[in-house]
Amino acid sequence: MGIVEIFLIGVGLSMDAFAVAICKGLGMTRINKKQLFVIAAFFGGFQALMPLLGFLLGSTFAEKIIAIDHWVAFILLAYIGCKMIADAIKEWNEEDVVVEMDSPMDIKEVFLLAIATSIDALACGITFAFERDFNIIRAILIIGITTFAISAGGVYVGNIFGDRYKAKAQLVGGLILVFMGVKILLEHTLGIKIF
Repeated sequence: MGIVEIFLIGVGLSMDAFAVAICKGLGMTRINKKQLFVIAAFFGGFQALMPLLGFLLGSTFAEKIIAIDHWVAFILLAYIGCKMIADAIKEWNEEDVVVEMDSPMDIKEVFLLAIATSIDALACGITFAFERDFNIIRAILIIGITTFAISAGGVYVGNIFGDRYKAKAQLVGGLILVFMGVKILLEHTLGIKIF
């Protein structure tokens, strides 16, 4: 799996964090750079940590299921992607209501949101364990930095445009993950190299 593929997976995985970051930006009358950095650091950090945990977990049983590893990767990525698409469609017409503007940041809430938005990355990390000679350090750096940047952008988007792009971002993220799952399946079953 190359840098472009890992970057695309990172973009797909970060769309949940992007959607939550938009909501955080909605509650700011002006961008609070300290809060923006903390939000992006939590989301990026957990989005990097979870694939590592998934990779370590998957590595313990990867050799036992090597014959079907591409199916496991496909099923996990397709499930995560389809769930994101379904959530996006469900939220398409919903609007977030901000109760209090410029409320102080609750670190515990940001911590829990970072965990909640990175659970999918844990499952994705399991799929990394099935790749031969996979560089997990490179992957978690790319995913973490990508999520940090996209989350910071989400705070700005929420502050400037409202929640107009939240559902669209989740939809795009879901489609990317489904595409990556299909790509892995085709490459392993048919020997087709897509990119």
